[in-house]
Amino acid sequence: LRCHFGVLLLMCVIWRHVSVQTGGSITFPCRYDLNHINHVKYWCKGLGWDVCSYVVRTDHPKSSGKTSISDDINKRIFTVTMTDLTSWDYGNYRCVVEINGGTDIRIQWFYLSVTPGTPELYVEQQEVTGAEGGSVTVRCYYRNTGDMKWCRMGGDCVSGYSGTLNGISVTLKRTSDANNRKVLTVTLSGLKMENIDWYWCRVGELEMPVHITVSQQSATQRSSKMTSTTQDPTTQQPSASPTAEPVQTDNTSQGAEGNMEEVHQRSIDVKVLLISLGMLVVVTAGILVTWKMWRKHSKYPLLYSLFTHDCVAKHYSNTIIKFADDNDETACREEVRDLTVWCQYNNLSLNVSKQRR
Repeated sequence: LRCHFGVLLLMCVIWRHVSVQTGGSITFPCRYDLNHINHVKYWCKGLGWDVCSYVVRTDHPKSSGKTSISDDINKRIFTVTMTDLTSWDYGNYRCVVEINGGTDIRIQWFYLSVTPGTPELYVEQQEVTGAEGGSVTVRCYYRNTGDMKWCRMGGDCVSGYSGTLNGISVTLKRTSDANNRKVLTVTLSGLKMENIDWYWCRVGELEMPVHITVSQQSATQRSSKMTSTTQDPTTQQPSASPTAEPVQTDNTSQGAEGNMEEVHQRSIDVKVLLISLGMLVVVTAGILVTWKMWRKHSKYPLLYSLFTHDCVAKHYSNTIIKFADDNDETACREEVRDLTVWCQYNNLSLNVSKQRR
């Protein structure tokens, strides 16, 4: 951290060390304040103001030899890309905002080292893209030692093994690949559109800028995700967003499913009712047929026995088939009277011509 003093201004500039292999390329991001949107920005090489010479400016042709500059006023970031690097390109570089009639503002200071072998810290791609709601993985290959961090440009850092950064989950894993290269694998989960930005992979004193781009979901993808969330009762309903489809789509789908379930339940109730009615009809028909057969064939002993099985003796000493010989006829006569009443009640006629005592 280097601090520079002016007449009325104290300004601290972070010196970032970046290492690139000979013949490679690198993009440097530089963020500026809102009140500097319309100012000229430039990239210069040199240690002090007197020897910091222009390399490329935003008010001149946007490229100069192997270096180009681009200004994104919406993000308030201008980037400088250097390609086909050689050992002559090493040194100190600065991102500067030009102030007309005043002192220019140095917003970022870089030290670029160009090595013929493998750099001590590098990434295979500086631009990494992930889908909204998904995750991305960045692999930082390193040979040096020191603290390992993943930082958002101008924001906080995550160190150790995991943490959160601007609402997303960040995990850091240290491994080695098949070529015995040491790798710091950074995974960002739960990506949002506001997570589009520049980040720094840091190991010790070396850093490497990485730009994360988040691709927005299409209307079809959002509709599919919202529908599947609605069908899952354990998943919370997604909040509405200006780009999301109307919520009536999910309510209509849910209403249709409810109607189908109601119709299915009604059909089951109707089937149960029909089965019950059918059983009642069969039982009633059986009773009617049996009753008619009994009316027609009541003179046969078998049928008589079937329909008179519940005609039992009132006294334990008596039986309908044969009464015991006894001088006391009171019980027998009482049984005959009860039998006569029972027969009349059950529409039976006694054949007294065949009755014997």
